[in-house]
Amino acid sequence: MIIVRKDGPYIVRGRIPLVCKEQVVSEYGEPLTWKTEETLETGRVYSLCRCGQSQNKPFCDRTHEEIGFDGTETADTGLTADRQEIHEGGTGIVVRRDYSLCTDSGFCANRTTDVEQMVADTHDSQVRAQVMRMIEHCPSGSYTYSLEEGGPDIEPDLPRQIAVTTEFASEGSIDGPLWVTGSIPIERADGEFSETRPRVTLCRCGRSGSKPLCDGAHRDGC
Repeated sequence: MIIVRKDGPYIVRGRIPLVCKEQVVSEYGEPLTWKTEETLETGRVYSLCRCGQSQNKPFCDRTHEEIGFDGTETADTGLTADRQEIHEGGTGIVVRRDYSLCTDSGFCANRTTDVEQMVADTHDSQVRAQVMRMIEHCPSGSYTYSLEEGGPDIEPDLPRQIAVTTEFASEGSIDGPLWVTGSIPIERADGEFSETRPRVTLCRCGRSGSKPLCDGAHRDGC
């Protein structure tokens, strides 16, 4: 499990693997997929930086105490299903989106179109397959899909792990969020548990307006 410490780090318990993942992008800078760069050595319990200022990233070095980090959690604690909006017009697929989870990772669009526009053309199986691939690469789970109205979300088969991500912007690589996969429980600083989801993105720059979740603030100025 992951425990969010008040104004402090993420405490990870249970020997959860920690890896580094990097976006693979096209010649136009469009995110296409993820690749694993390395597996980091950890113990049974380890602490990950949440303030963004550690000199030993991704691990915490207690810099949050020196800078007076405000880690107040402001993310909506309700259920994703209650916030989702359905994109109408699809054939053979129902696309849902929880906008509050978006991190602007870019997998839901390319230089000519995006998932929202493509839904209307999912009567074409190739378009439908592309929409599914784009949604499955969304790290936060902002986008999900099912095969029929009222059906369960179809989730990619992701490992139980935490990924320290690197993303790409116009000026080069930037530090992305912590990508938590495999339905790992997350305990908030108030002792309550957040909704357990197959994929979650946690802020590690310290600037998110939706802590502990990432809201794309690390891309500000990109």
